[in-house]
Amino acid sequence: MKGQIFKIHSDFYYVDTVQGTYECKIREVLKKRKDAIVVGDFVELEQLNENSKQAFVSKVLPRKSFIPRPKVANVNQVIIVCALKEPELDFEQLNRYLSFCEYYNLHPVLCFNKNDLEGEEEIIAKIKKIYEPLNYDIIFTSALEGNGIQDFKALLKDRTTVLCGSSGVGKSSLINAIRPDLNLKTKQVSEKTERGTHTTRHCEIITLENDARIVDTPGFSQLRFDFLMPADVGLLFREIIEIQKQYGACKFSDCIHEHENGCTVQLHPEMMDETRYQSYLQFVKEAKEYKKQVTYSGKKTESKSKFVHNKQITKISSKKRQTSRRKSNQDIDKELNE
Repeated sequence: MKGQIFKIHSDFYYVDTVQGTYECKIREVLKKRKDAIVVGDFVELEQLNENSKQAFVSKVLPRKSFIPRPKVANVNQVIIVCALKEPELDFEQLNRYLSFCEYYNLHPVLCFNKNDLEGEEEIIAKIKKIYEPLNYDIIFTSALEGNGIQDFKALLKDRTTVLCGSSGVGKSSLINAIRPDLNLKTKQVSEKTERGTHTTRHCEIITLENDARIVDTPGFSQLRFDFLMPADVGLLFREIIEIQKQYGACKFSDCIHEHENGCTVQLHPEMMDETRYQSYLQFVKEAKEYKKQVTYSGKKTESKSKFVHNKQITKISSKKRQTSRRKSNQDIDKELNE
């Protein structure tokens, strides 16, 4: 019997199957897996008995996609929810989510919620100017008044979608708008901090009509680009790829588009919005900081790499970090005592 894990609580895995929902434990052999079993995984079950709704997870099926923070498998779309106001739109955070989607080859949709407040014309015009030329799907919604909810609902059809966005932007409110019976908890943005409070405490897949599944998560924490080579960050920005398609590659293959001679991107600043470029520089800075903490053995390419926009992108593994003297001494002592 096959199914999909839609919730994990303590040591119990709740699996949705054609025969209904099963409360499951995992076989001991699966506890030794290198990769943890996560929400979204498709699994095979061994039922305890014919009349029981309890079972063992005996096998985890291959994943089509995986997001590490929060850990969710087999997602094929990410809807990035931002508030037009309250809290104020953070362009760097938005670009961080978009670059995250580009890295994991996930289809991103930009959803700007709270489209019911006054004085939004200027920010809406800016959003369209920046992101429409990059061919990102954009919708405007109001969970409060119902504006754009049908558009939001249509995006979910036949897909497994994860919602991401800062606290207080209205993710739970949007889900409530299409499934009022769920009555997910929501909280207002604090007037003091101008930030919201996370109301979702765990990952859970919510099944909707039209074979739509939505993953409600507690938030995407610590999204930093401290696992890439600085020269690879540009592959996560569509306009940088487009500039090089139109005007040719930079003079140096490891160009990071800051102040290098022969940089094609620097020669065409009109093709990249300033907020996007500043976000890019911040992500490069994070990659540079991490590069300082690692050493390489043999070739400079890490064995674990992937392709983004048909180009190989190098991921630096934590295994390449320099080993401290204390850790080295501990390892030597361990070997001597064995």
